[in-house]
Amino acid sequence: MNKILVIGACGQLGSELTLALRDIHSKNNVVASDVREPEGDLADGPFEILNVMNKSDLENIIDKYSITQIYHLAAILSAKGEKDPKFAWDLNMNSLLNVLELARDKKLEKIYWPSSIAVFGPNTPSKNTPQHTVMDPNTVYGISKLAGERWCEYYFEKYGVDVRSLRYPGLIGYKAKPGGGTTDYAVDIFHKALEDGTYESFLSEDTYLPMMYMDDAIKATINIMEADKEKIKIRSSYNIAAISFSPKEIAGEIMKHLPNFSITYNPDFRQSIANSWPDSIDDSEARSQWGWQHQFDLSKMTSTILTGLKELLNHQAG
Repeated sequence: MNKILVIGACGQLGSELTLALRDIHSKNNVVASDVREPEGDLADGPFEILNVMNKSDLENIIDKYSITQIYHLAAILSAKGEKDPKFAWDLNMNSLLNVLELARDKKLEKIYWPSSIAVFGPNTPSKNTPQHTVMDPNTVYGISKLAGERWCEYYFEKYGVDVRSLRYPGLIGYKAKPGGGTTDYAVDIFHKALEDGTYESFLSEDTYLPMMYMDDAIKATINIMEADKEKIKIRSSYNIAAISFSPKEIAGEIMKHLPNFSITYNPDFRQSIANSWPDSIDDSEARSQWGWQHQFDLSKMTSTILTGLKELLNHQAG
């Protein structure tokens, strides 16, 4: 029986992934943890307050619940990380090493750790970015993710730790607040469209970035963890993709549902971060090796989010 620990369960990805894992494995077999108290459905199941930088506390939780798998999602994201690079490096790097060390020592079954398109940089080919290419990240988030990829492969090659990873594009959901990433405009724009009818983008209108609806991200994460070990050929991190669009394009899609919506553009420091990232991603190895397929295009994602977010906001107001 799998006993799963999700670290960073209160975040944008963690909150939805935890609930999906509980649907599969039952809520008592999926322990959520974070540095803050859970809210909503997340509280309906085992939960532990955990600062993953404290290795002994992490070890105690692993022992307490006889954990066999860890999904380690805690991280400082790109835009937030630039405001305190040293702290971002310490958290992103040392927390991963704590997880990998304990996975080795306790012979845990599987580890999941997310990487990001932030590992790429200004000299990376921006169109259809290949799996193996130039990687020269210029943010502390990207630097930590690139280093993390190397550590994951190292622990697999040297110690046999079955660690699996995806390079997420921008993740778009509506059930949790964004966590300080450069792609967060594509989350916030939906809230502002329904609440204010207008949005000021911190990226220019023609900035293309790879994106993915949250349901697809959860599907990809669970799929790679459930895949047979011999199908996982890449132990650094897999390119993963779904759609690419610009602020102008997503605004146009929203206007099909909300004709009075308007958008303005006021690029800030996040523009230079976005400029160093790919426009689109080649994820053919994930598709061929373990069967990855996305389900949401821009149109389907937009209509799904607007419908769901309206219901959520009405429920909160009521």
